[in-house]
Amino acid sequence: MPSYEFPARFESLDKIRNVVATIARSGGFSEKAIYSLQLAADEAATNIIEHAYGGASGAFLSVTCDLKKDEITITMRDTGKAFDFDSVKTPNVKAKLSKRPIGGLGVYLIRQLMDTVRYESFNSGNVLTMTKRKE
Repeated sequence: MPSYEFPARFESLDKIRNVVATIARSGGFSEKAIYSLQLAADEAATNIIEHAYGGASGAFLSVTCDLKKDEITITMRDTGKAFDFDSVKTPNVKAKLSKRPIGGLGVYLIRQLMDTVRYESFNSGNVLTMTKRKE
């Protein structure tokens, strides 16, 4: 289970999506599932870059994709600021855009796209684990 380290910059998002897609394809995931995996990984990495690191230079995040028989687990690790993942409320996606608060859609998408999502914060950093089973 190889781990990949990326600079915590928006320019890394394409590479992160490509790693996720390549590994998921090798495991026989459908293109629809691969798109969902890429979108969830993109949202998670964007949140790490934007919120955990706040644009700090020299920051990195690691991505590990663990492929098992009928599921893939994407784990992202960072050493940025902790985040209360569970406090993010489900947005009212039916409300008019002008009435919605800014933020929260990324976490919502991750939860909708993945089968399980777990966030943990430690003294050494943060770990986000997202799992998706084959359809």
